[in-house]
Amino acid sequence: MSPPRLAVLWCPQWPVVAAGAALDEPVAVLHANRVIARSTAAAAGGVRLGLRRREAQARCPEVRLVVHDPLVDHRAFQPVADTVARFVPRIELHRAGMLTFHTRGPSRYFGGDRSMAERVLTAVDETLGDALRAAGPPGLGIADGRFAARVAARSAARSRGSEAAVRVLVVDPDASSSFLAPLPLRWLLDAGEVTTDLVELVARLGVGNLGAFAALPAADVLARFGRPGAAAWHMAAGSDDRPVGTEDPPAGLAAVQHFDAPVQHLEAVVFSGRQLAEQVVETLAATGRVCTQFVSIAETDHGETSERLWSLSTGFTATAMVERIRWQLDGWARLDAAALERAQDPDDPDPDLDPLAAAGIPTTGIIQLRIEATEVRPDEGVQLGLWGGRSQADDWAQRAATRLAGLVGDEQVVVAEWRGGRHPSDVHRWVPASLSSRLDPGAHSTGSGNGSGNGSGNGSRNGARNGAEAGAATAARRPPWPGGLPMPSPATVHHDPVALRVVDGRGRPVTVSGRGTVSAAPARVRTPDGGEARVASWAGPWLVDERWWDQARHRRLARFQLLTVDGRAYLAAIERSQWWLLAVYD
Repeated sequence: MSPPRLAVLWCPQWPVVAAGAALDEPVAVLHANRVIARSTAAAAGGVRLGLRRREAQARCPEVRLVVHDPLVDHRAFQPVADTVARFVPRIELHRAGMLTFHTRGPSRYFGGDRSMAERVLTAVDETLGDALRAAGPPGLGIADGRFAARVAARSAARSRGSEAAVRVLVVDPDASSSFLAPLPLRWLLDAGEVTTDLVELVARLGVGNLGAFAALPAADVLARFGRPGAAAWHMAAGSDDRPVGTEDPPAGLAAVQHFDAPVQHLEAVVFSGRQLAEQVVETLAATGRVCTQFVSIAETDHGETSERLWSLSTGFTATAMVERIRWQLDGWARLDAAALERAQDPDDPDPDLDPLAAAGIPTTGIIQLRIEATEVRPDEGVQLGLWGGRSQADDWAQRAATRLAGLVGDEQVVVAEWRGGRHPSDVHRWVPASLSSRLDPGAHSTGSGNGSGNGSGNGSRNGARNGAEAGAATAARRPPWPGGLPMPSPATVHHDPVALRVVDGRGRPVTVSGRGTVSAAPARVRTPDGGEARVASWAGPWLVDERWWDQARHRRLARFQLLTVDGRAYLAAIERSQWWLLAVYD
């Protein structure tokens, strides 16, 4: 049986659109101190994805930096989703900026795949207006299977054409495999969300493109790479109608909450949604399954409804479900000025027509909320370590993090995950605590039970004191990073280094030559706030020469460890004759 015919709408660099970037304004959106999206003007100024804050500012000093907020992204994407919903009965949301829908019914109604796609894309262009030019115009792709449709949508968006017909790519039926075959493996990263390690491993084995990967026997791929490899193989072959191992849920697996009176407050509805989500998750967990796709439907007292289909191949936790419901209801309830203006037609005023209802905005409170699982898969569980597994404290920490995420949002409760790097700020990254098993003490190099924080500001704790021994033991098992700091790691790391002034006994700035010769022994450390401390002992310099092949990103610095008479230990560095405080030891 061939995969279903699917269409994918892809809006590139959507966080930039949600940030309200002007047409020629350089804007970069940051998450974990790295660029995850940038406007066309910022790209022209040299800003690239993955750059750190300082590198982006160095390349484009006039760039406006915005902290990523998923709630803002989904709120801004709501008008686009509503526009597409006028043409199709149900849309599937994976994340803000991308949606999927089946084309069988709409294509027949609008005279074919291309005609339908052009109508949808033209309507989306009108909804976005000038915002689409700040981040690049959207593209729409139609193909058999999700991965092929995503690749087609991204390829169509790269055409950069002004006409909607140019930004539509329709792959002929039963031709997805031949369409994907000549493409490089990196498309599995861009559109398939396959891990970098898996793609690099497949490439090292001599597989050059998606066609060569799909030509491998499926059984051998499963035996060698496991379930993730089998999922990637189905993507490359164009047969990924659904995630590997998924199945239809039991009939009637739905949770419904009826309210006696219309509820006007978002938090009250979200709280009820959490109870429904926990009910669905617990019902599936009793049979050893996890939900990978669900539909949430909210209905008001006046009959207005908001229906969204959400999917996540790794499976939803109760917190992840609640986060999607929050995004959906918040975007639905927000008064969109553009939608209201479109609903108010000055040439044909209708006194009986409520402009809010015409704009798709609810006019009263919610009286019913429904969650229904539409796709499930067996829960693979968590493999415990040979010498002990999760403790009661770990379970308490996970429950506390889940409850906190329900109150402040999934992206605001994070834990540290080891990534590796030469600098302390590169060693760990912050990830949502509710996803996967990130509160498992064996999964992180910090061994921390204190995972809350946003990783920004003047400094961030790498781990709780009571987890220091576990963090050191886990970090010791990590492969050594060339040029990285030896153990122990600093306790407080400054993601934005603080300017320092290090002087010798005569009050002159301490410098380091190109050969690593120190001009004089450091005697005093002075901070911009006026503080000053005498240096009791010091060690260094340790020279770091990074990216010598890239003139724009080349860094050459010398690191020092400074111990002051008050017992404080600092990790400092001098780069281009300027001293910086990188971290503080406890």
